[in-house]
Amino acid sequence: MKTIYFLLFTLFSVSISAQTKLSKTELDNLPNTLKNQFIKTYGKAKRWHEYKMITKADFQSLQKNTLDSISFLKKDIVNRQEKINEQGVSINSLNKKIEELTNNLENSLGKENKINFLGIDINKTSYNLILWSIIGGLLLGMLFFIFRYKNSNIMTKQAKKDLEDIEQEFDSHRKKAIEKEQKLRRQLQDEINKQRGV
Repeated sequence: MKTIYFLLFTLFSVSISAQTKLSKTELDNLPNTLKNQFIKTYGKAKRWHEYKMITKADFQSLQKNTLDSISFLKKDIVNRQEKINEQGVSINSLNKKIEELTNNLENSLGKENKINFLGIDINKTSYNLILWSIIGGLLLGMLFFIFRYKNSNIMTKQAKKDLEDIEQEFDSHRKKAIEKEQKLRRQLQDEINKQRGV
């Protein structure tokens, strides 16, 4: 309240000191602001030595207008304070929503970066590492077994070939042995026949 009175006193003194002599028509044509009302009241006041005398009606009009302006300013201050309070509540509500949305976003990003693997939440990079390790291990195992299979296949083919060669040798050896045996039998028979015929 003191600040308002101080403001009015300052305004009154500034308007009085800054005033130049205006004619009555110029005073009446001034816009109806509080500052101009001080100027009008001062301009209409009569002089008595170095003092200015204000009529009671002008003083009461000035007082009424000043109090009306103060009342209007108080209402304006209250309205603005209510708006500020409403905006503060709105800002707090929006901040809570932002915080809630931020938490939801962080949770969603956390869930997005995780995969449920065998009932365990695993980070995507760990999951990819495990998956590619398993795939790599299976590929290495497959390559190992393919290599072993080819080696075994080559060895089996070689063994079959060797077996065929040995069977052929054995057959040729058996044939030679049979032929030799037959030859020896013939020779034996020839000798027996020679021995009998003699």
